[in-house]
Amino acid sequence: MFLPGIINGRFFSTMRNDGRQNSQLRGIKIIRNYLMHPEGSVYIETGNTKVICTASVEETVPPHRKGSGLGWVTAEYGMLPRSTNTRMQRESAKGKLQGRTQEIQRLIGRALRCVTAMDLLGERTILLDADVISADGGTRIAAINGCFAALYDAVKFLMGEQKIKLNPIREFLAAASVGIVGGAVMLDLNYEEDSSAEVDMNIVMTESGKFVEVQGTAEGEAFPKDMFDKMLDEAGKGIQKIIKAQKEILL
Repeated sequence: MFLPGIINGRFFSTMRNDGRQNSQLRGIKIIRNYLMHPEGSVYIETGNTKVICTASVEETVPPHRKGSGLGWVTAEYGMLPRSTNTRMQRESAKGKLQGRTQEIQRLIGRALRCVTAMDLLGERTILLDADVISADGGTRIAAINGCFAALYDAVKFLMGEQKIKLNPIREFLAAASVGIVGGAVMLDLNYEEDSSAEVDMNIVMTESGKFVEVQGTAEGEAFPKDMFDKMLDEAGKGIQKIIKAQKEILL
């Protein structure tokens, strides 16, 4: 599916380096059942950022969940060596995960656990893998949005196999990036915009408008509350459009 960004222009109307309006999403493409083996697999493309997301069902839970009747959802994240403009060394070759990698995979796991009823999942784990094959900004955002779709399909698989009776996903969820670039609020930053942003934020929200995560940093000068409110507003509108795209595919 291809979803064109929708021009809003509420705050700014300056054209960006890729021709978008400031409140316009990059095009989103989602392909389900992308791989043959996982219970859920999705290819997601957001502009030039491309991620393969899989959901694997394991009939076991971490030690802290054993005997509780509750399931678990967790995630791993990685970037291919040439997903960026210069080759980077594989983390397996370094022998340890970078701090950024650990932060992002914890973010993905936290986000998806927030919308999953663990008692309905039962004592099993859904392990999500997000592998970035092309990076142009917003890789964690694409990973969250793709992993939600992969999780949804894995849950449908479990229901089809009659291993669970009810869908444990309580509501849809998505993420969006937003920032201040050249004094203007911009939605869905690409790499060039992200690398020069005065403020960079990543926001995860549910369909009902509840916040799951808000990550925001001023790269130079501090920013006022009215700009923060504008960024939240733009991100919320973008997230609703992404959820609409997810629902058109998954439902």
